[in-house]
Amino acid sequence: MENDNPVIYGLEFQARALSAQTAETDIVRFLVGTQSLKFSNNQIHLVELNEETGSLKTQVFQHPVGEIWSLQASPTELDKFVTCYNTLNDEGICQMKGALWKLPNVKDDTNEILQLDKISDIDTTPYGNELQIIAYHPMDATKAVSVVDNNFVLWDLTNTCPQVVTVGTLSTKGQPRFTTGKWNPHNGCNQFVTLNENNVRGWDFRKPSETAWNIPAAHSQIIRDLDFNTNRQYFLSTCGDDGYMKFWDIRHPSEPVMSRMEHSHWVWNIRINRFHDQLILTSSSDSRVILSSIASISSEPFGHVSPEDDTTSAEENSNKDKLEDGVVGKYEEHEDSVYAVEWSSADPWTFASLSYDGRLVLNKVPRKYKYQILL
Repeated sequence: MENDNPVIYGLEFQARALSAQTAETDIVRFLVGTQSLKFSNNQIHLVELNEETGSLKTQVFQHPVGEIWSLQASPTELDKFVTCYNTLNDEGICQMKGALWKLPNVKDDTNEILQLDKISDIDTTPYGNELQIIAYHPMDATKAVSVVDNNFVLWDLTNTCPQVVTVGTLSTKGQPRFTTGKWNPHNGCNQFVTLNENNVRGWDFRKPSETAWNIPAAHSQIIRDLDFNTNRQYFLSTCGDDGYMKFWDIRHPSEPVMSRMEHSHWVWNIRINRFHDQLILTSSSDSRVILSSIASISSEPFGHVSPEDDTTSAEENSNKDKLEDGVVGKYEEHEDSVYAVEWSSADPWTFASLSYDGRLVLNKVPRKYKYQILL
């Protein structure tokens, strides 16, 4: 990818589930899950980027149990991941289910579609029918939370039969349903955050019966996604059907720290770069991926500071040609709704986006802005 040109990979089936292979910190790899209406045809694609040549190495695995709605790689184990999938139950009715999987050992390059090993089912059906996501603990692969109906359930995945540890329930008028959820990576990962309609709620596993904090009516329409700034303890971002991305300090939930509208339709995904948190990715039903700079509220408002720059004053740093707030990249390689975007866990400058028509696109942060951040 010498010229930062996009690398495009086409899947045979529609898709909306994407995850970086989080435990891999040396090689750029992503997992993609398909949504074929013929349940037995669904697949997991492991896509690896050769950063020197820009070529892709891929391996396909069968996921014959149903269409994949969400997918997340283990934070510590290269060969494990969880899926939430839609399948038919014994009565012939569609039902969402969850499972923990293991990739088989692949010694040589092969064009064959290989079998996955199912480690265990994660049976969320006692807690509802609308399973939205199973989210791994950020650092502990033995813990995960499922979000189903108005419940979030903490699981212990140590054994082949996952055990329920804690259950939290949202009890308000109108039969509320969670749309997704995410771990708060700060304060020992004791909090889990849920979205329902246009509300954001933080829950503490030590007191799951009550909300730890709340951002009511954070957006004017449904919130689709959230992400935490791993470098700033109280800061998170949200996006939704109103086209906005918003940034919040949960200590002051009455109004966002910043709001920006860069898309012309629903925003499905928002991701803050873990290493350079001024870089924000969003993906939308307008078929575009947008890379934004939100430097003014990042942990590096004066740019990247290396150890040898410790003696440099903040005022001198502020005089650098620093990255300003605004759009730094618009990516229009997709022709359908872009349901997922993810940063690579191995390279802070590489990211992948996935549109519903099965097109996976790998891109890099433009060198101009990369050097502006680093220098």
